[in-house]
Amino acid sequence: MLRILLCISALLAVGMTFSCSSAPAAPGSAGDSPTEAYKRLYQAVKAKNTDQIKAEMTQATQQFVGAAAEKYKKPVEQVYENGLTGTTFAASMPQIRDERVNGEMGAVEVWNSKDSHWEDLPFMKEDGIWKLAVGNIYQGSYKSPGPGRDQREKMAANAAGQHPVELPQANMSNVNVVKVPMPEANAKASANANANVRPAVRK
Repeated sequence: MLRILLCISALLAVGMTFSCSSAPAAPGSAGDSPTEAYKRLYQAVKAKNTDQIKAEMTQATQQFVGAAAEKYKKPVEQVYENGLTGTTFAASMPQIRDERVNGEMGAVEVWNSKDSHWEDLPFMKEDGIWKLAVGNIYQGSYKSPGPGRDQREKMAANAAGQHPVELPQANMSNVNVVKVPMPEANAKASANANANVRPAVRK
């Protein structure tokens, strides 16, 4: 009887180990989500796999990266290097929370340990796959699924008059990406969304 109990305990421990270290859901699978898309992006960044990093981004985001590389005269691989977010500087998978989804639009908050703040990262479903949608903000084709927890907490603190803090002008204003000039037609549509965007490309 003791042997059986020990075997069951060992199997449970192995099962828990595998569940904790399991790979992210496959792109477009039933388990795919903005959270899983971020995990795939993080792993691609850590593997220094530019093609895989690119695959985790929407077409508009890939165009955005091309424009950034041209403007700043950097190799396109260098712009892709950190996946357009400072959260990937973390040595291990950072904390992810507050996933929001509204139709084809999604967002998730990821802890940026380098700058000690939450980044609210935009995701969109493209061809049935969740992908990072930074470029869609600039293009004006991304619609936020709602403010993230960090912003909601700041709004609540302001409403209660407790240590008022400055709120970002838009839900995605804290995304760490390279700022690139937009065509005039798109500038108005996303003026609020990119007002406080900060560069995250290594110089």
